[in-house]
Amino acid sequence: MDIDNRSSSVAVRGSIGYVPPEYGMGDMTTTQGDLYSYGILLLEMFTGRRPTEEAFKDHLNLHTFVKVALPYRAAEIVDSAIFNGEDERDTEKMRDCIASVLTVGVACSLESPRDRMGMAEVRKELHKIRARYGAE
Repeated sequence: MDIDNRSSSVAVRGSIGYVPPEYGMGDMTTTQGDLYSYGILLLEMFTGRRPTEEAFKDHLNLHTFVKVALPYRAAEIVDSAIFNGEDERDTEKMRDCIASVLTVGVACSLESPRDRMGMAEVRKELHKIRARYGAE
């Protein structure tokens, strides 16, 4: 076989922007990879920003964008649609709630799979957030 005629391809398992870094290195799909995608989705839902936006290139990505804003500027980066037309972002309770949820999203979307929050811990944290900040 002529070496020049060989080709190689790698199938990316997932959607661009949501695929964990380890999949780009050929790793098999895992629960930790799913957690990464979940974390990015959570960040997207709360910020209204897509991980594929032009602003997120070079060394800036959605994960870093949110991480840098936590905890004090979390309300500034959240999608205004979350507030349903009301300016609740000025209340301390709302700011703390948003920061808590975004912190979970950041913990799920860490670059290293072993550093990511586990699914049981994610569920536990989200339940704690709902209990602490849920509707009164």
